[in-house]
Amino acid sequence: MDLIGLANYAVFIAILIGIYALLALGLNIQWGFTGLFNAGIAGFFAIGAYTSAILTSLPADHRLGGFELPLLVGWAASMLMAAAIAWPIGKICLRFRSDYLAIATIGVAEIIRLVIRTEGWLTGGVRGVTGVPRPFGDLPYMQSQLAYLALVVVLVLAAYLLVERQLRAPWGRMMRAIRDNENAAAAMGKRVAERRLQAFVFGSALMGLAGALFVHFNRSITPEAIDPMIATFLIWIMLILGGSGNNRGAILGAALIWIIWSVSELLTDRLPTEIAIQAKYVRVFIIGLTLQLVLRFRPEGILPERQYGTSLPRK
Repeated sequence: MDLIGLANYAVFIAILIGIYALLALGLNIQWGFTGLFNAGIAGFFAIGAYTSAILTSLPADHRLGGFELPLLVGWAASMLMAAAIAWPIGKICLRFRSDYLAIATIGVAEIIRLVIRTEGWLTGGVRGVTGVPRPFGDLPYMQSQLAYLALVVVLVLAAYLLVERQLRAPWGRMMRAIRDNENAAAAMGKRVAERRLQAFVFGSALMGLAGALFVHFNRSITPEAIDPMIATFLIWIMLILGGSGNNRGAILGAALIWIIWSVSELLTDRLPTEIAIQAKYVRVFIIGLTLQLVLRFRPEGILPERQYGTSLPRK
């Protein structure tokens, strides 16, 4: 691979790192700050992707869409739709705790995935949605990639600053107090159920935005892109590795895990075909081994949670 090819591949990876950093930030709001075990990240990612794709794509006979609305409208709608769907899900599911909440959110994500796959009139079914416009798509390839990377970086930075501001505010201290000792927070008059729902909806909106950025980057979306391995469990590994409760750690974890994932794919693709197919499973092993090492030697992550003021003591 020549230098130009390597540069193109590096920019491609950087864009995906930014998109997955948004997913990790959304999960950090839910789990890192509030203790909500959301195992249905792929569902909200898919909602954002399909919402923006349907609203902004070209007309098609076999599915809903063809509205050709501006991209900003599609991105705003993806966040609003993910948040709107997260609200009733949260009202029902957030009464559960830990592993029960994880099972419930996995079920919700599977329902969303099956609806996307089977309701062809809405999502195009297995054919998905094509003809999705891309910002700066008229530029030469490398310039288009760099411009899209800059756009993703701006959005990730804006999301990071917004979440950091909330974390340093009384809202952030209250959320950590609820996470650390829910009964004590309730005894102090905090509306625990309402605040947990806020965190769930806020994090889901960021996941919806990540889905919108993904679909416009690829110019299309199919149900195969909503793989729970890639769009849920890999995000959890990113957050655990980087440092749960630390926004910088969430972004760092997204970068490290996606680089490992992508470079291992690049290496296995250079092997003979019969070996490359088997070697792809090594990628999952490497990610799993990395997670085990982190949990064994540094369970708080590479960048542990920072303390902003005081909160109630952890149980």
